[in-house]
Amino acid sequence: MAIATEPEIGDPAPDFTLLDQTGATVSLADFAGRKLLLYFYPKADTPGCTTQARAVHDAKHDLEALDAQVVGISPDPIDDQRTFDEKYALGFPLLSDRDHAVAEAYGAWGIKKLYGREYEGVIRSSFLVDEQGRIAGAWPKVTPKETVPKALDRLRELTTGD
Repeated sequence: MAIATEPEIGDPAPDFTLLDQTGATVSLADFAGRKLLLYFYPKADTPGCTTQARAVHDAKHDLEALDAQVVGISPDPIDDQRTFDEKYALGFPLLSDRDHAVAEAYGAWGIKKLYGREYEGVIRSSFLVDEQGRIAGAWPKVTPKETVPKALDRLRELTTGD
């Protein structure tokens, strides 16, 4: 199976429609006219993913001040997403990409290595989508602690026009 490469700055953001932790349908089109920080994480309630999600939660006011919404995506089932959200009171959509089609469209699915074993999985990545639905920032292989600072820096650049 061919794995897509991540979209580049200026490319149209790949469309998606997935279910969130409440079972509601969430689409890229729901964020038209607003900025969206979209991040892909491997597995709910694991140490790195928890660090990343809590950092996003803690930056909610900073992101909103820069007119940005947030969506997290992983291949976890809806029930796991709901449990993760409730445990940490995250308060933003966590989407279930069970067949990893959306992760593939964003180049956030591929070969990973752990203890010498190769397998396919989510490559932790984040993307900033602008008001017109175009990629305004892309951070493949981002660390849990880098997600928010990189997004905030790019949002500030877009706001000031630098």
